[in-house]
Amino acid sequence: MSLMLNDVRVARGKAHIIAGLSLPPLPPGSMTALIGPNGAGKSTLIHALAGLLPARGSIRLHGQALETQPAAERSRRVGLLPQTLPQAVGLTVYELLLGGLLTLGLARDEAEQRIERVLGELRLAGLALRALATLSGGQRQLVALAQLLASEPELLLLDEPNSALDLHWQLAMIEAIRADVARRGAIAVLALHDINLALRSCERVIVLHRGACVADGAPQTVLDPALLAQVYGVAARIETCSQGQPVFILDRLIRPDEV
Repeated sequence: MSLMLNDVRVARGKAHIIAGLSLPPLPPGSMTALIGPNGAGKSTLIHALAGLLPARGSIRLHGQALETQPAAERSRRVGLLPQTLPQAVGLTVYELLLGGLLTLGLARDEAEQRIERVLGELRLAGLALRALATLSGGQRQLVALAQLLASEPELLLLDEPNSALDLHWQLAMIEAIRADVARRGAIAVLALHDINLALRSCERVIVLHRGACVADGAPQTVLDPALLAQVYGVAARIETCSQGQPVFILDRLIRPDEV
C-alpha cells in the first residue's frame, strides 16, 4: 500500500511543467519533501496529485487509480493545504471546520469530536470562536492545517505550509503532521523551499529541476554539494551540528565562470 507515480506528465497551457515523472513508492506513515528552485514543478505536481490540474500517466494511491475516481471520493482521500490562505470571510474558525467536515459526509458528532481533538493538539482552541477576518496570516494558515488534519485524508499534500509561520509554529506544524501520519498510516508530501525544514521533518526528499526528478532519497545522502550547485547555482553543504542534527549551510552564489 503506497502512493505510486508512473510517467506522470503535467502541462500548464502549452508549457510542459512535469515530463514523464516516475518515482519509487511512497509508503504509508512517511513524510516526503519536494524541493527544488522556483519553477521546478513542485506546486504543479502537488496540484496534479490533488486533482486540480489534469495529468497524464498513472497516479495510484493504495493500488487505486486516483485519476479515475469521482471528484468527491478523491477529495475525501486526498487533502491539500495550498499556499493560498483561507479567505477572511465572516465565518468563525469552528464554523469553517464544521462546514468542511459535514461537506465530506461526516456525522455532526464525529465532526465535532475531530475539531475538538485537532484544535487541542494544535493549541488553537482559543481561536475556535474567532472570525477568520480577525486572524493574522499565520493564524489562518494554522486553521487551514487544522482543516486538513481534521479531514483525515489518506494523502496529505502541503504546498509551502510554513510560508506564513514563525519558527515556533513551523515546528508545531511539523510535529502535528508527523504525529498524524504516524497515527493513521497516512502519506504526507510537502513542497518546501526551506532545506533545513526538509532535513528536520522528512526521511525522504525528491529534488525537482526543470520538471524532472534529479535526486530521490534520504536528505543527507542526496543533498551533496554537487547537486546543490547543479540545481540551485550555489556553493552549499550539509554539516552536522553540535547536537548531532544535519544543518544546511549556504556559502555563496556560484559565479558564471565557475559553471
